Amino acid sequence: MSTPTFDADAFVAGTLTTSDLVDALVDAEVEVRSCETQFNQYGARPRFTGPVRTVRCDRDNGLVKKTLNSPGEGAVLVVDGGASLYSALMGDMIAEAAVANGWAGVIINGPVRDVRAIASLELGVKALGSNPRKSAKDAAGETDVPVTFGGVTFTPGDVVWSDEDGIVVV
Repeated sequence: MSTPTFDADAFVAGTLTTSDLVDALVDAEVEVRSCETQFNQYGARPRFTGPVRTVRCDRDNGLVKKTLNSPGEGAVLVVDGGASLYSALMGDMIAEAAVANGWAGVIINGPVRDVRAIASLELGVKALGSNPRKSAKDAAGETDVPVTFGGVTFTPGDVVWSDEDGIVVV
């Protein structure tokens, strides 16, 4: 069977959920890739979807900043910070840049900071938690490479769907 197609507008409007997506994929006998990691929701947009872009970094948000300061064109940046909670990988200024540059959302396997400000931005943001500590700014890491956490590999070009129920990758 072929992979079903899903309506992004219906998803963002709330008439389609990640639970609906999983059910449709199972019914179509397509492998379901749902992230097992339990993220917190921080942005004002609890439901977001878009093509995956990635950053892998360790306590350094230089590549996150550089990427989110470029045109997002509705993409979702998936950041693998190795689940380290040592320092935030995104704060309010980087999140504001993401909104200005047309990113749909950011999923961070690590923490954010400036939680109150991020909550007011029209951006989907999921992260493990928050930490007021700044990260390094050396831009060490990799971009647009497959990253794996929560039992899922996020490959650039995949489509990620994130809502209150969780994260699904198609």
